[in-house]
Amino acid sequence: MAKAVQAKNSKGAETRAKSAAKRKPLATAKASVSAKPATKKSAKPAATASKLAKGKATKAAKPVAKATAKPATKKAAAPAKKITAKAPVAATKKAKGSSQSVSKTVVAKTKKAAVSKAPAQSAPPIKKLHRILITQPRPEGDKSPYFDLARKYGLELDFHPFIRVEGVSGRDFRRQRVDVGEFSAIIFTSRSAVDHFFRIMEEMKVKVSQEMKYCCITEAVALYLQKFILYRKRKVFYSADGSTQGLFDVIAKHKSEKYLLPSSESGKTEIHNYLGKMGIPYAEVTLYHTVSNDISSVMKNAGYDMMLFFSPFSVQTLVTHNPKFKQNGMLVGAFGPTTAKAVEDAGLRLDVKAPAPNAPSMVAALEQYLAVSNSK
Repeated sequence: MAKAVQAKNSKGAETRAKSAAKRKPLATAKASVSAKPATKKSAKPAATASKLAKGKATKAAKPVAKATAKPATKKAAAPAKKITAKAPVAATKKAKGSSQSVSKTVVAKTKKAAVSKAPAQSAPPIKKLHRILITQPRPEGDKSPYFDLARKYGLELDFHPFIRVEGVSGRDFRRQRVDVGEFSAIIFTSRSAVDHFFRIMEEMKVKVSQEMKYCCITEAVALYLQKFILYRKRKVFYSADGSTQGLFDVIAKHKSEKYLLPSSESGKTEIHNYLGKMGIPYAEVTLYHTVSNDISSVMKNAGYDMMLFFSPFSVQTLVTHNPKFKQNGMLVGAFGPTTAKAVEDAGLRLDVKAPAPNAPSMVAALEQYLAVSNSK
């Protein structure tokens, strides 16, 4: 029994040894198989680790490069920019300023030279006259100084009034409620104003005080008063040069007076503005209306060498009749400062002006021009 058991055991041992021998190659194969994956697995993490390490190194290197390179570049470049930018801008501004100052100096010198070279007033063209249009009614009789000039210089004169004056009635004057006795001075700017003032006074049976003072725009208007009053220099005054400013100088010497200003319904003028500005008491009274005449017949085929105006309303009539009127070679004369201003405001060239220091009337101014033009 014991031997049989031992034999079994020895057989079992052999069997186990054989089975173990058979399993050994399998274990080796398994070991080799397991080793391959282990190698692959270990290689991959190693490669990944190297890549990560490389990436980390690169990332770490980049900030360092940025931190070291960019600030260094900015710090190094910034001063260079400041230096290179400021210096040229300053130099440019300085150069620009100097060029501007030089150009301004040149312009100023040019203007000064132009002003010094330009005449104060261009001389009117001088030419011989043959036909003259006078915008007033034809004088009665043959004793007018205009006819004397016509005979002396061989002129052809045409008279055609551009305007007519229509006086207001006594009733219309009363409606204005103006008491002439309350005023101590009267301002006359035209002969029409003189005519219609005394016409109204006569119609209303009003006696003008002997102490009334008269301030006139020109000497001609002042002398015209002789038709209605006893002319005395102590109560009749006029502008020395026939200008509105000369009239203001006369009024300024008599500020204490209360003035009556006869006029047409033409609105505010320089005289109104002056009296209001100086605080001088005055009242305006309408004595006549100015109405335009038909001038189409005289202007159709005129061919005049000169046209003479005596009222700003006459100039207005011309402009209203023909807004596109061109002066061309025609000469223009004006009597009185307001008429002269109306001519210039209409865009016309003023060639003959009266009154003047050596020409108190339009006839005198025209004769002076004719004497010069015929001597050439």
